[in-house]
Amino acid sequence: MIESPQLNIALVQTKLYWKDKVANLAMLEEKMWEIDNGVDLIILPEMFPTGFSMDAVELAEPMNLNVCKWMRQMASQKNVTIAGSAIIQVDGKYYNRLLWVSPDGMIQHYDKRHLFRMADEDQFFSAGERLPIFELKGWKICPQVCYDLRFPVWSRNRMIDGELAYDLIFYVASWPAARVSAWDALLPARAIENLAYSIGVNRVAEDGNGIMYNGHSATYDFKGNSFEFLGEEEKISIITLDREALDSYREKFPAWMDSDNFSVQ
Repeated sequence: MIESPQLNIALVQTKLYWKDKVANLAMLEEKMWEIDNGVDLIILPEMFPTGFSMDAVELAEPMNLNVCKWMRQMASQKNVTIAGSAIIQVDGKYYNRLLWVSPDGMIQHYDKRHLFRMADEDQFFSAGERLPIFELKGWKICPQVCYDLRFPVWSRNRMIDGELAYDLIFYVASWPAARVSAWDALLPARAIENLAYSIGVNRVAEDGNGIMYNGHSATYDFKGNSFEFLGEEEKISIITLDREALDSYREKFPAWMDSDNFSVQ
């Protein structure tokens, strides 16, 4: 594996067409071609092909159908890893599944653990049971989806073989404007407590249910300092994470050595 001292990431904060996969994939394809080469990872919002809908039966598709094929195609053509969640059906169950697609066509995934009961997501989707750690150019990366942000135990950066499990935690989201203050507070909190970079990518504009989203996609360093904030408009931003700065801070402030050992059931 090629290790890189820096990681270049594109955050795509965008509107979404309501329950229209064809329109969303075409729109996002145009946006991706605007992103310069040299980016390692492109992060899309939660349920980027459809918007955040509970119409799982209508909108779901199995793995390796249209959405997966499109992500594979774009990852290959742009030579970049792409991440974002979609509604996926497996063995009669429906998942809000974060797809992690590499340029070589390999697909890994994370199924949203915490389902947003206030929108009845838990009535239509099955919760994930496994938290994978993805690797990209020597960086270890923890995937999360929206409501997961409120549950820090699930994403705690624990020790594995004498090292912290991940260097970056990121959230793909459809986080409403009505509760954006919680989003703004919890993203830096996840960075501070886990001694890792934290990224949140949210959508903007009103959806088909009349819910308004106002973005606030952002990147925070391991101290909780914001070094990129996208505001409330459609925007693509490319940020660079620095490995040396992360390693240096962890060495100077090794709070991780005093962390509590526990397991999540």
